[in-house]
Amino acid sequence: MHFFGKRVLVTGGAGFIGSNLVDRLVEMKASVTVLDDLFTGDLNHIQYRDQIQFVEGSVTDYKLVEELVGDSELVFHLAARNMIVSTKTPYLDFEVNARGTFNVLLACRRRGVKRLVYASSVSVYGNPRYLPINENDGYNILNPYAASKMTGENYCQAFYETYGVPVTIVRYSNVYGVKQSPANPYCGVVAKFFHQVMRGEAPHIHGDGEQTRDFTYVDDVVEATILAALSPRAEGETFNVSTGIEISVNELAREILRVCGRDLEPVYVDRRDIDNIRRRVMNIEKIRKVLRWIPTVTLREGLRRTYQWLQTAHQPSGQMEG
Repeated sequence: MHFFGKRVLVTGGAGFIGSNLVDRLVEMKASVTVLDDLFTGDLNHIQYRDQIQFVEGSVTDYKLVEELVGDSELVFHLAARNMIVSTKTPYLDFEVNARGTFNVLLACRRRGVKRLVYASSVSVYGNPRYLPINENDGYNILNPYAASKMTGENYCQAFYETYGVPVTIVRYSNVYGVKQSPANPYCGVVAKFFHQVMRGEAPHIHGDGEQTRDFTYVDDVVEATILAALSPRAEGETFNVSTGIEISVNELAREILRVCGRDLEPVYVDRRDIDNIRRRVMNIEKIRKVLRWIPTVTLREGLRRTYQWLQTAHQPSGQMEG
């Protein structure tokens, strides 16, 4: 894969997935600019921050977006409000996830980028009728976050069909791993379980724990995202990025307890308003055929790497930070 000297913009590049992507791009000798408002991002998560250009700002600022896109050949659009924040503040969810994506698309059209990769979410599927879930299955929008991500996808498709903007959509599934800091109140369930267990507390499970997800390690996600930017066959396409393996939250808790060497019984608490998906597992045959991508990190290995990172992560004021 060739990124040597390519000018690349990563929106949301100081976030969990974004910072892992930025580090990989720097290792591949790309010239990287990061745009992030640092709402949930952290510059300390970028290992090579002295080798990138960082701009603090938001995708809601169109003039800034167009200026940065104009200096780039490739754009990775990962900036977004996450699901928990979106449910609490749906207006800001729309502004960042929907209007922000429109701004990026408009700038890419005007500046003629070679490829835009849009990071979407499998949350757009909602509760599916069949498993595993294919990219062309129906959508069932159950919360503001899913609505805004789907809006972004629709605009991506419209700009591709109408204006020829070379865009690829990747739908991430329950990404976890290194740099997902438990100190971030909006982090995912893997980080939360680790935070609780490493403090000697039982993992708190919402509902009965039999709900299932398709947990994907961040390194695999980064490699899939990079392939989506480079492959000519990816233009105009949408891909599930996941493992194709269904794991219950109860199983996840047991694995984390095993990795941490703790003997604790989970505590079951009330279901949250965002806990409305009973089962989820993705079909990844399309990305395997088109991009020759398959995940390589098992859940057990991914959790081991995550635990190892958390053990060595800097912990100011008693909180774990990356």
